[in-house]
Amino acid sequence: MYKTLLVATDGSKLSEKALAHAIALAQAVGATLTAFYAAPDYPMPAYADGVVYEPVSRKEYAKLAAEDAQKILDAAATKAEAAGVTCKTAYAIASAPWEAILAAAKKHKCDAIVMASHGRRGISAVLLGSETQKVLTHSKLPVIVVR
Repeated sequence: MYKTLLVATDGSKLSEKALAHAIALAQAVGATLTAFYAAPDYPMPAYADGVVYEPVSRKEYAKLAAEDAQKILDAAATKAEAAGVTCKTAYAIASAPWEAILAAAKKHKCDAIVMASHGRRGISAVLLGSETQKVLTHSKLPVIVVR
């Protein structure tokens, strides 16, 4: 059925539930896992009194993003491997995480995507949108949403 699952994680409690579900599913069907983290895009510089203020350089930001990704993905891989599931890791810095998730699933030849729904409702859902909803809308692969 599934040979390779992509699990999108950001280290939150809800994405930990999605990771646990992905690990259990991978165990049940004998699939491998690719844990993926989409790091936020480089923050826009601030302008004040005619001076451009950049909190960190792009190079430094990329280093910090890689360190964050490594912590989150190492934890995911450790949990998967403790359960006997082979797990690869990947990350990308992305302005649109949903696009990065779909690109990673394609790149790693995944059969399905497992991710959490952060459950925004009402006006916040309208204004902020949902990365999960965007993945569901644009994916050609099955998407398993964990609440």
